[in-house]
Amino acid sequence: MAATDSTMPQEEAAPNRALVLVTLTFVTMLYAMTVTIANVSLPQMQGALSATTDQIALVVTFNIVATAIVTPMTGWLTGRFGRRNTMIWGVGGFTIASFLCGAAPNLETLILFRAAQGAFGAPLVPLSQAILLETYPKKDHGFATSIYGTGVVLGPVIAPTLGGYLSELLSWRWVFFMIIPFGVIAFTGVITLIKSRSDRPSTKLDWTGFISLSIAVAAAQLMLDRGERNDWFNSTEIIAIAGLSCLALYFFVAHTLTAKPGTAFLNIAILKDRNYVLGLLIVFVFGMLNFTPMTLLPPLLQTVQDYPDSIIGWLLGARGIGTLVAFAMMVYLSKLDPRPILITGFLIQGLAGFAMANFDVNVTTFDVAWTSCLQGFGVGLIWVPVTLITFSTMDPKLLPEGMAIFHLLRNFGSSVFISISFAVVIRTGKTNYSEMVEQISPFNERLGMPFVAGRWSFDSTEGLAAISGEVGRQAVMVGYVNAFYLFSLACVCVIPFVFLVRMKRASR
Repeated sequence: MAATDSTMPQEEAAPNRALVLVTLTFVTMLYAMTVTIANVSLPQMQGALSATTDQIALVVTFNIVATAIVTPMTGWLTGRFGRRNTMIWGVGGFTIASFLCGAAPNLETLILFRAAQGAFGAPLVPLSQAILLETYPKKDHGFATSIYGTGVVLGPVIAPTLGGYLSELLSWRWVFFMIIPFGVIAFTGVITLIKSRSDRPSTKLDWTGFISLSIAVAAAQLMLDRGERNDWFNSTEIIAIAGLSCLALYFFVAHTLTAKPGTAFLNIAILKDRNYVLGLLIVFVFGMLNFTPMTLLPPLLQTVQDYPDSIIGWLLGARGIGTLVAFAMMVYLSKLDPRPILITGFLIQGLAGFAMANFDVNVTTFDVAWTSCLQGFGVGLIWVPVTLITFSTMDPKLLPEGMAIFHLLRNFGSSVFISISFAVVIRTGKTNYSEMVEQISPFNERLGMPFVAGRWSFDSTEGLAAISGEVGRQAVMVGYVNAFYLFSLACVCVIPFVFLVRMKRASR
C-alpha cells in the first residue's frame, strides 16, 4: 500500500470541520447499519431460503470477510482515484448492492451481494476515520472521535429496530431496501462536502501481496464456516482449504519480507511501533466481541422462545443505547489515560457475556435487553481508547496504511469469532442432544409422573414429537450458553496485553 491523497494535513475552518464531521459520521452510520441489519431477520431468511443455522450465518460472515479483504486496499484506492471518488463509488456501489440483496432470489445470490456490499463499504470507515483525524488537530482527536463514534452507534440502533418491524410487516427483503434512502443522503453529503486534492501522488498496488493475503483470509473464513458441517479435519475438503490458507499466508509473509522497501502491500515499518502492534492484537479481540452477541441472539430467541422479528429488533437496539451512553461519556473521559477505560470496557463485556451464559429456555425480554445494553456499553468504552492507543505513537505518514490494517483485523476478528461461536452452538448442541435422549425412556420413572410429563407421552406420535422438540430446545440452549461462556473468556484473556501499552506524557 502506498500513501493516500489524504496524508497532507488539511487547513479547515471550524464550521467546515463540523460539516465534514457530520458527513463522515453519516457515512459510517450507513455502513454500521448493514453490518447489523441482517441479524434481526436471520431466522426469517433461514426459513424463506431453506437454510441451516450455519448456512444462514454466511450472510453475516461473508459480508464481514469481504470488508476485511478490501479494507487494506483503501490506501491504494485513495492514492489512485482520490478520496472523493473512492467515497462516491463506495457509497454508490454500497447502496446498489443493498438493493440487490433485497431482490436476491436464493441464498447463494444473497451471499454474493452481501459480499459486494462489504467490498464497496470497506474503504468507507478507514478512509472516513483517516480524514477525520487529519481534519482535526491532535488535541481534539478524542472529542472528534467520540462524536464520530455516534455513527457507529446509531446504525446498530436504527437498523435492527426499524428492520425488525419492516421484516415482520412485509418481509426480510425490506431490511435491505430501507438502506437505500440513507444511501442517497450519504451520497449527496459526500459529493457536496468531501474535497479532492490536487497533490495526490501516483501509487501502485502490490497485487502479489494483495492476492495472497486475500486468498489466505478468504480460505480461513471458508474453512471456519464449513468446518462443522464437514466434520473439520476428517474432511478432505477442509484439509485442502486449510492448506491453501496456510500456503497463501506463508507466501504473503515471505513476499512482504523480501520485497523492496516501499513496494510491499504491507509496510513493515508500521510494525516497529510497539503500541500499534499491541493495538492490532486488542482490536482483533474487540472485533471478535463486537457483533457476536447480535448474531447469536436472534436465532436463539426465535428457536427457544419463538420471538417475533419486531421484538428481536428492539432487543438488539438496546445494545446501541448502551453504546450511545458510553460514547457520550467518552467525550469527557477521552482526556484521561485510556488504559483503565479500556480494561473497564472489556470487563463490562465479560460480565455481560457471563450473564448471557446464565440464560435458560425461559429467557425474558428484560434479560436480553439489559445484557445487550451492558454489552453495548462495554463496546462504547473500548472503541475510543483502543483507537487512541493504537495510533498515539504512529508517524502521521503511515496513518492511512495503519488504519487499513487496523480495520482489516477488526473485521476479520468479527467474522472468525461468529463462525467459531456458531460451530460451538451446533457441535455442543448435538452432543447434549445425544446425552439427553439417553434419559428419555419409558423406564425412566420420573417421566411417568403427570406433573413432570405434562403433554409429553410415549403413547402417541404427538407426544413423542413434543418430547423430541423439548429435548432439542434444551440442547440448543446449552449450545448457546457455551458460546457465551467462550465470549466471556475472550474478554478476560485480552486484558493483560493492555498493561503492556506505553503512553506518552501529554504535552502541555
